[in-house]
Amino acid sequence: MALWYDEVFEDSLRCGLKVKRTLFSEQSAFQRVEIVETELLGKALALDGLWMTSQRDEKYYHELLVHPVMTTAPSIRRVLIIGGGDGGTAREVLRYPEVEHVDMVEIDGMVVQACKQFLPEIGSAWDDPRLNVVIDDGIKWSKRTDLEPYDVIIIDGSDPVGPAVGLFDLEFYQGCQNLLAKDGVFVTQSESPMLFRDVHLDMIGVMKKTFKNVHPYYGTVMIYPGGAWSWTYASNSVSPRDIIAERAAFVCEVTEIYNEDIHLGAFAVPNHIRRAL
Repeated sequence: MALWYDEVFEDSLRCGLKVKRTLFSEQSAFQRVEIVETELLGKALALDGLWMTSQRDEKYYHELLVHPVMTTAPSIRRVLIIGGGDGGTAREVLRYPEVEHVDMVEIDGMVVQACKQFLPEIGSAWDDPRLNVVIDDGIKWSKRTDLEPYDVIIIDGSDPVGPAVGLFDLEFYQGCQNLLAKDGVFVTQSESPMLFRDVHLDMIGVMKKTFKNVHPYYGTVMIYPGGAWSWTYASNSVSPRDIIAERAAFVCEVTEIYNEDIHLGAFAVPNHIRRAL
């Protein structure tokens, strides 16, 4: 009998993958951390029974999270990543030689250690000297006043439950804005525009109370229930259409999904979201 690993959404939708074997399964102080090897998508990470990433589709997520901000921010010298324990976001950020320092603040050290051991194909930049991994609460980090401003802040958190719930409120976004440089750019994953539509709309509304320019954008990530996913770009002075051509051309030499056409097209907002906003 085949072994399947299912993510169940509100007892009405299943997203399942056939599993060859379990590589890691332990309970941390925060959540159940599991890495399995699947037949279709290779090795995959799940937290508390929710799919986070997999080898074969992770670039649809990580490249769309990272490159729209990294190709438009006037400076990308200093970057903050909150979350991102699988290492994929840091990998994409560190492709840019202009980046001098990255603080990656992940609350669960077990996620980092498990992914280093069992998912090195995704987190391939752990040894880059520009990367400073801090096991700490990103919400607390956002309240710090002793840090040099960041040019880019990237929120790579999970769904609004458990340790990630505070990544979705006004106080957190205000803290991140205070950590940004004057022309800094902020981005966060912002849930499924279909299955988490209300959460998605609420996030945009709260960000609009903090940033002058707020732009949701959309793509597909196979491993997430429903397939449709969103991210939201925010800044007080920069537009997502302000692509720095040389930077985009450089990174497009190595990306599998991201290019300028994908970038611009992703910011087309579906009518039902337009009307709701």
